[in-house]
Amino acid sequence: MNSDISFKKFKAQIEIESPGRINLIGEHTDYNNGFVMPTAIDKKIFIKLSANNSQSLCRVYSETYDSSFEFNLETIAKSKNSWENYIIGVVNEIQKSGKKLSGFDCVLKSNLPIGAGISSSAALECGLASGLNELFELQLSKIDIIKLAQRAEHNFVGSNCGIMDQFASVMSKKDHLILLDCKSLDTEYIPADFKNCKILLLNTGVSHSLADSEYNTRRQECEEGVRIIAETQPGVKSLRDVDEPMLEDFKNKLPGKIYDRCNYVIGENKRVLKAAEAIKNANLKEFGNLMYASHDGLQHKYEVSCPELNFLVNISRDKDFVHGARMMGGGFGGCTINIIEAEKTDDFIRETDKAYFKEFGIHPDPIIVEAGAGTIIKKN
Repeated sequence: MNSDISFKKFKAQIEIESPGRINLIGEHTDYNNGFVMPTAIDKKIFIKLSANNSQSLCRVYSETYDSSFEFNLETIAKSKNSWENYIIGVVNEIQKSGKKLSGFDCVLKSNLPIGAGISSSAALECGLASGLNELFELQLSKIDIIKLAQRAEHNFVGSNCGIMDQFASVMSKKDHLILLDCKSLDTEYIPADFKNCKILLLNTGVSHSLADSEYNTRRQECEEGVRIIAETQPGVKSLRDVDEPMLEDFKNKLPGKIYDRCNYVIGENKRVLKAAEAIKNANLKEFGNLMYASHDGLQHKYEVSCPELNFLVNISRDKDFVHGARMMGGGFGGCTINIIEAEKTDDFIRETDKAYFKEFGIHPDPIIVEAGAGTIIKKN
């Protein structure tokens, strides 16, 4: 596909709007079978698809990157360009599941900030899988698409992510948060009623090289904690099965930082459930306090924060118009998420920008988001 083909002019059989997501609270709990509280947002990846009458040639053009590539369905292989692997990985997982594809053309554009921790990768994976499902009548359910996209990230991209990002991208409802049980996939939709407040993301503008490797390391540390506890507690299959008294019994048997990692996850699960009750009761002060406690745990016990994230959270702590803030996403960069009174937002952004630039020499990128709908598909 030539790079002079624009998104606007491309004749599509299927059009997809695939949203990014935020997570209000419940970080690094999803791959431990815990609780999370995400929602899709009103920032999206837009995908257009058409069959191209070939047996196996697939052509992809990203207007955002002004970059194109081709691959063959019969000779799937990883690319050296990381963003391409999200696409090839999804196609690979569809074919592994026994579904039949033929050649297609795909054009993309995005208004999701890359590296901000709002899961542009899951949006791309789930949007493409949803579109191919419609284009080729594959009869995949929404849960099939979510799990297939997660496997693509595991097997092709190399990130052992939990299921939250893909689930939120597909299953969200406009103006609602999802209380998701990552063990059972039971969901409760809670109105995203933040009264006179907005949801403000502050993008640090940094992405430390530790992010990917340390994410997988944290998962391994949690699994090692489970393995040690399960030696004498065979009913324990994940940290979801461990409570605080049980963990204390094993404190001296858990080496290095493993106790702290497990302690954080168990505490974070409790915070998510408390936060759900707080938002239902319109108690933004309690909700915000739980967000700050989440950040403190991520900084000191799970050790996935960084100076830039800590700075942005700390600058909000003495502001009574900021009800809560914390780092969001895998860590080591990306965004903080803030619940802030609407009329104070502009002043806070200006003050924070000045202080952050003085400290780090870069300007944080403010992004105001709203709770949006999951994947939207249009058939032309």
